[in-house]
Amino acid sequence: MLRRHSPAAVLALCWAAVFFDGFDVMVYGAGLPYMLDDPAFGLDAATAGTIGSWTTFGMLIGALGCGSLTDGVGRRPVLVGCVLAFSAGSGVCAAAGSIGVFGAGRFLTGLGLGGLIPVCLAVVAEFTPERRVPLATGVLMSAYHAGGMAATGVGLSLAPSYGWRWAFAAGVVPALVAVPLLLRFLPESPTVLANRARSGRSATGEGTAARGGAGRGRSGERARAVAALVGREHRAATLLLWLASGCGLLLVYGLSTWLPQLMRVSGYGLGSSVGFLMAVNAGGIAGMLLAGWVGSRFGAVPVAGTWFVITAGSLLLLSVRMPVPLTYVVVTVTGIWLYSASTMVYAVAGGFYPAELRAPGLGWVAGVGRLGAVLSPWLGGCLFSHGHGRWGFFVFAAAGLTGAVAVFLSRAVRRRPAAPAADVRAGTATV
Repeated sequence: MLRRHSPAAVLALCWAAVFFDGFDVMVYGAGLPYMLDDPAFGLDAATAGTIGSWTTFGMLIGALGCGSLTDGVGRRPVLVGCVLAFSAGSGVCAAAGSIGVFGAGRFLTGLGLGGLIPVCLAVVAEFTPERRVPLATGVLMSAYHAGGMAATGVGLSLAPSYGWRWAFAAGVVPALVAVPLLLRFLPESPTVLANRARSGRSATGEGTAARGGAGRGRSGERARAVAALVGREHRAATLLLWLASGCGLLLVYGLSTWLPQLMRVSGYGLGSSVGFLMAVNAGGIAGMLLAGWVGSRFGAVPVAGTWFVITAGSLLLLSVRMPVPLTYVVVTVTGIWLYSASTMVYAVAGGFYPAELRAPGLGWVAGVGRLGAVLSPWLGGCLFSHGHGRWGFFVFAAAGLTGAVAVFLSRAVRRRPAAPAADVRAGTATV
């Protein structure tokens, strides 16, 4: 039996939470074809894209907000709050009587989804021996794609017979399953507990003033770090890494939302088109486990750039009508490169920035990259609403090529040698 504080137990609990995160992200893409075919609901492609962007915008706010909350209230309460938020959002979507209410539900879902994965990554890293962190992170992130596969299975099994609302109703399950497990078995972060202990020893007014001064000092340090990221020495590479991250997340969230519809306009049936979403997530699981190992062996820059190029080529190939079994193979292989490409951008950043800038550098690469996640569902909606759905393959392929160019150029414009050992473990997470 696993000990409560053992790395395996913590990983298993966080794996379950990330599984449900992946489920609630992907259920929108799995249910979208059935929603668009529901005349009573009145959803069109343009509005569907806007709602998808509301979700990713909520994820951006959730990621930023939860990062500030965890040090104050603890990782476990924030993690539980995230699960409750995206479960409640799915419940709102299932019961929504109007498109506006549905959109509000997806925004609430995004708030919870955005905060959960960064918190889980931090918790797993704190309880795992350092040499095992890359493997533990890869295993953890495989849960996201397993959840996506489950969402597709639920969509295929429930939506055709019972309606799309039941697929979203299944998103309430995390509140019933994961929350009791997290409250009962997940330990609080040692870092948070240590900070609380130090704060408890500073009860005097002088201590309070000192903490205020320390807070101002930390704010000043953060401002100086940001200035250094866009200063003369690092500016060019930083902007290129932001672009690469944005392209990677544009691909991830654009295809998570629109892949079934892209396959439908290519002539595939509704069932097969939704099933392709399961296939791309199966590839994502393999890719997430593969990315860290390959990057550590061959270097993050060549692997990230090559992954982007292969993704672009795979998307162009998918624009050609093929036999269904062959298409499933191509879609699955595409998932390997698609998700790993965005992952390896963080490994590139981890190897480029010096130690004192690595954390803020990775944070800004991930944060600015979220703009690509916000843009991509809206962009797909615009293409479909104007009758240019098939162009989506070429638009997303162009994003892959742009990401590749940005990654390769980021190395060419460096003004300093790379760090001796790239922090690949920082790049094994899909943010």
